[in-house]
Amino acid sequence: MSNLLMAGKKVLVVGIANDKSIAYGCAKVLKAQGAELAITYLNDKAERFVRPLAEELEADIFMPLDVSVPEQMDAVFSELESRWGELDGVIHSLAFCPLEDLHAPISECSRTGFLQAMDISCYSFIDMAARAKRLMKNGGSLINFSYLGSALATGDYNIMGCAKAALEAATRYLARDLGPQGIRVNSISPGTIATRAAGGIKDFDAMLQHNEEMACDGKLPTIEEVGNSCLYFMSPLSEGVTGQIHYVDHGVCIVG
Repeated sequence: MSNLLMAGKKVLVVGIANDKSIAYGCAKVLKAQGAELAITYLNDKAERFVRPLAEELEADIFMPLDVSVPEQMDAVFSELESRWGELDGVIHSLAFCPLEDLHAPISECSRTGFLQAMDISCYSFIDMAARAKRLMKNGGSLINFSYLGSALATGDYNIMGCAKAALEAATRYLARDLGPQGIRVNSISPGTIATRAAGGIKDFDAMLQHNEEMACDGKLPTIEEVGNSCLYFMSPLSEGVTGQIHYVDHGVCIVG
């Protein structure tokens, strides 16, 4: 019997953009603990950055996935069912808002931008949960990623704060919904990390400096640290834990 925490566990990882991505940090930790991975990429432009990482991680499945296209969601979960027949975990590391709406004062966010932010950042997780539960025959774990801006009006997070607050609420309701099937649902809320997606936030460098100064130990989180928390939620270590928002921000959430 293997001593690896994720030996034989099959996990879908959505949201790797490059080697700085939080989802990549999670995938590395899970792979090291024996997980079998299915990895998706957004589009042809992203594929050239993600494919080498998928090969490094020896992903069993590698497919395109734009969560706003139902046919692509259908294709990914059909392949999971065909190749694996079951699923143990889902990592949802996605968020999007048009830059003009992200940078605008929230009172000036467009209806279109608001709906896109909610669709990609929140509804796509609900959609994945609905599809994944059919494959989680022996229970499983779903996680997403939030940010402190969901609970506090931080920096220039603006409309994304609303989208992440909705995602956290969805996490709690999905935990109650899927609990009878042995499926746990949790959210990890990392502090500021210099990912590709974060680069779109206005004055992000100032946010990095502020969070470093506010951290209890003067440090910023790494994707590997977030990956370790991901392992906790994906593995038996967190049996009995569901519907939680777990901060990985070196204590910024308690003082910021």
